[in-house]
Amino acid sequence: MTQSTSGRLPLDANIARGKKLNVEVNGNLFTAFEGETVAALFAAENLSAMRTTQDGEPRGMFCGMGVCFDCLVVINNIPNTRACMTWVQEGMKISTQSGLTASQ
Repeated sequence: MTQSTSGRLPLDANIARGKKLNVEVNGNLFTAFEGETVAALFAAENLSAMRTTQDGEPRGMFCGMGVCFDCLVVINNIPNTRACMTWVQEGMKISTQSGLTASQ
């Protein structure tokens, strides 16, 4: 049996998930589930840094409710999108953000 790196709970009779969705994060394909936010996907896949500050300091989910703006990512080429407030969608292209723009 191979060990998953996903932080999601294993499924059983008490856990239901939405439909599987394929999304891309920094060029890598991931499976997300309908009803998850982009921040939940990052947490489940152990991706902690969503952006870096202009000084290069990593930032990730902090408040989880759209107040702090630490979870800014680029989604479908739109920078400064709050990961904690954005639902994953099929085919979504997500990239970490560097400063005020997309990372290179």
